[in-house]
Amino acid sequence: MLNATTATGAYTRKIAELKAQSIVEIKFTEQDMGEIVAVHPQVSLSSAEASSGRLNYGGRLICTVVYAEGANLCRVQKGVEFSHHVDNDNLAPAQNCDCTLSCEHTRVRREGSFYIVSVVVGASVTFSDSAERSYIQSLDGAIIRREEGKLFNAVDFSGESEVDDDFNLVATDILVPSAQPVVLNCSVHSGFVEVSGEIYLSLLAVREGSPVALDRVIPFKAELSCERAIVPSPAGCRAEIKDMTVDCKVNEERGKCDVTFNATLGFAGTFFEEEDVSFISDAFSAENELKLNFCEEQSHVCTDVKVYSERVSGLCATKAKLDYTCAFLAAALPRAEYTSTQSGVDGSVSATLFFEQGGEIRTTEVNLPFSVSLSGLNSREGGVTVAVLGMSLRQRAEGECEAEAILKIAVLDGERHTVRYLIAAEEGEKKAVNNSAISVYIPAAGDGLWETAKKLGCTPESIQQTNPELSFPLSGKERILIFRGKN
Repeated sequence: MLNATTATGAYTRKIAELKAQSIVEIKFTEQDMGEIVAVHPQVSLSSAEASSGRLNYGGRLICTVVYAEGANLCRVQKGVEFSHHVDNDNLAPAQNCDCTLSCEHTRVRREGSFYIVSVVVGASVTFSDSAERSYIQSLDGAIIRREEGKLFNAVDFSGESEVDDDFNLVATDILVPSAQPVVLNCSVHSGFVEVSGEIYLSLLAVREGSPVALDRVIPFKAELSCERAIVPSPAGCRAEIKDMTVDCKVNEERGKCDVTFNATLGFAGTFFEEEDVSFISDAFSAENELKLNFCEEQSHVCTDVKVYSERVSGLCATKAKLDYTCAFLAAALPRAEYTSTQSGVDGSVSATLFFEQGGEIRTTEVNLPFSVSLSGLNSREGGVTVAVLGMSLRQRAEGECEAEAILKIAVLDGERHTVRYLIAAEEGEKKAVNNSAISVYIPAAGDGLWETAKKLGCTPESIQQTNPELSFPLSGKERILIFRGKN
């Protein structure tokens, strides 16, 4: 008769992944605005909460508009709070949700003397929840096989940190700042998680009355308190700009700006607690058939952050017709859109090109496609972040625009762990009894010791004792003698 001893424990598991979109609009009512030449939206998350069958999330959208006023460029900035919801039957109040917002598309339309900027805000959400794990630790009355393995429990962490920087640049004004944080390292320590990386700051500025694109790299390091951080290990983390201010003081005599940069970074990440466990991977009985039920768990555990710097170049697409009457001034506010592939990352770098034509400053959007292969990765299931460090443009031939950009790519490398363990066992029908004193068994080629013992209904140890000359796996030409004692 079977007698099972069960072990139980709590762990965190991923429930679902959702994507959603909402349209957020901002009205610019300034009466003296000229023609809009550039729009830069930036979104940040304020809250995200799962309820019964629904996700409620909200954020803040800040939109900076650059417009031409004669030969001068001017700016105006506005922000708006927004909220949205997504319905899904699998959602429950106790679930934890990790939500990332992004500006996916921007459109400007005019209504009378007003401009309305519409931004499609995308939300990518991962849900996790606590669950109970139960597995059979021992099974008396059966012959069992054990395997060593690891159980993983995901631990989520989050926090915020301030980043400050002071610098000067050769410019007379800053019109639009844009920033992309990239986590380059994340590790667990006793009581806290340390995160470090770089912010890639892109500035649309004015120098001698003309627009210019300037770039700066700002390092950051943060320590996020976490009670469950005990054993040193790598962790996966992402960063986002929650709030940012760029103040500049112009020194007209020197033609420079003294710039003060301040940003609030929000962090969200995961590390894994692991436990070494001896599992029952298979079992059988010499007297009865057994009905076994197994459970399989898969975990993708971050082991490192791999960082790549890539230079991409080629012909780019433009919305405006460009010829030799166009004088390129600046490729401003570059950004990357991308997807992970089996070999690396595919995507495109977009920017706003400022050019002079007929004595007027005009703009058009340019788009440079790229495909980058990434080597040295154990797994391609981790998150990928791509930032643009700078972009330059030139006319290779009339009507053709050639671009070059530098990309910084950070990939969460990891390992996939799969464990299979026994969660239920039931006795079935009685097996037929062989009363012969001795039997000769002809095995199948490739059978191991366990497979042979299971077919013969005896322990692996007894086969090794009575047939010490056998070498596993078997060739299929062996003859195995089974001796049975008299009752």
